[in-house]
Amino acid sequence: MATLLHIDSSVLPGEASSSRSVAAAFRKAWEEQHPEGTVVHRDLAADPVPHITAAAWSAGYTAPAERTAEQSAAFAARIELIEELERADAVLIGAPMHNFSIASTLKAWLDNVLLLGRTAGENPSAQGTPVIVVASRGGSYAPGTPREGFEFVRNYLQAVLRDTLRLDLDFIVPELTMAPRNPAMSELVPLYEASRRQAFEDAAVKAKELAERLAA
Repeated sequence: MATLLHIDSSVLPGEASSSRSVAAAFRKAWEEQHPEGTVVHRDLAADPVPHITAAAWSAGYTAPAERTAEQSAAFAARIELIEELERADAVLIGAPMHNFSIASTLKAWLDNVLLLGRTAGENPSAQGTPVIVVASRGGSYAPGTPREGFEFVRNYLQAVLRDTLRLDLDFIVPELTMAPRNPAMSELVPLYEASRRQAFEDAAVKAKELAERLAA
């Protein structure tokens, strides 16, 4: 049966987080399609992976026999994350916008799994793996909005996940999530509610479609 790698990065717990809530809906629909499948869950807020170090980076360009003990240990931690990605039949990532970009914990995960000559380069090892990113944000950064130029989540993840790791990338974007909490955004609450409904619908539909695609 299929394996889903589920990664959360929101600092907010449970239903307080839109990205976690929508990702959980996707996962539930996925598990209904794959009751005997496997879900590997990494909560990067609760259990962050190490930020890349000189030893971890340089080990990737050093022959195994020539690595120091520090390099070997750091590289082993990277390989664990890389193999987890390579074993996945599909990947689900919760990527809320933090100060116009992704959480530093998610950036650390990406820095670890991006390894030239293996996951990146001429023949990336996870190439073609479907990945759904739940890219929630407190406002709207859609084309034509005043803050369109501040959108550094989708653009960055497209460059890394689609163009570098060559994963089959798709997005679910719940937006205006601050509207219910910010009085200055009160008139946007209906748009937030519509976006939230659409995100949950998209999660259910995309999970089912992806499950059927992998089973074919």
